[in-house]
Amino acid sequence: MDTILILIRQIAQMFLLAGMGYLLFKGKKITLEGSRALGNILIYLALPAVIINGFLVERTPERLTGMVYSALGAAVLLLLSILIARLLFRQDAIAAFAGAFSNPGFFGIPLIVASLDQGAVFYVACFIAFLNIGQWTYGVSILTGQPISQGFQLKKLIRAPFIIAILIGLLLFFSQIKLPTVLSGCLSTVAGINTPLSMFTVGVYLAQTDVLSMFRKKRIYQVACTRLVLIPLLSLLLLTLIPESWHDMKLALLLATACPVGANVAVYAQLHGKDYPYAVETVVLSTLFSLLTIPAIVWLSSLLWR
Repeated sequence: MDTILILIRQIAQMFLLAGMGYLLFKGKKITLEGSRALGNILIYLALPAVIINGFLVERTPERLTGMVYSALGAAVLLLLSILIARLLFRQDAIAAFAGAFSNPGFFGIPLIVASLDQGAVFYVACFIAFLNIGQWTYGVSILTGQPISQGFQLKKLIRAPFIIAILIGLLLFFSQIKLPTVLSGCLSTVAGINTPLSMFTVGVYLAQTDVLSMFRKKRIYQVACTRLVLIPLLSLLLLTLIPESWHDMKLALLLATACPVGANVAVYAQLHGKDYPYAVETVVLSTLFSLLTIPAIVWLSSLLWR
């Protein structure tokens, strides 16, 4: 119960931050160009810092085993998400993209840190990596109608900031190199801006949305239900098969898969000339409803994982 209350408080704080972003955009203190700059800071600085920070833990046999288990678990859960979303939304590429991919980097990590600790980020690094690879390959493929192999560029993927961050994190984890206090402190400070900036960005999305029109669209509710209820419930059942001794890893993966629609669906929709407003609405509505669904999913896990 304590974990659920912590999650509710954390999500409530995140929504307050989104409200601030909404007001700043409506008050013309943040422009569209400014919101893109915030996005660049998140992608190229804040999220990589969070990922690297998560690897700054002691290398133990348990964590090495946990890394393997979490990688396998992440792969299975993401494949499950992709399959379900594709089956339910065969004729709607944006809905299939939105249903398949959550927002573990910008939305999930703050919840994981709040309910567990900074070290638990270690268990979702592979989830974040696989998810981004899936968006860059499968996600772009369904949006454009092109084969996955046609749009895949290994060099571009290797240069992606989240991949570089994971490689640096793995190097630090396996070598157990101790960073100077000044550098580790700076890294923690930069990682700390991940939550406020990401939620400011959600607020900017909300400010660009016709809220009344959004609430009248049946398909967006279907996407939100798939992303926030159906997929997390099935993921919860699969994770129940993992021994309870790996509780922190299980909860971290569950939180990652229970997150709302990832903002990248809007980014890729805009990049490839698809229905950007519709994509934004899937992000906004699912984020709003996640205030209720994430604590409920975690509460169910507390009943099953005893």
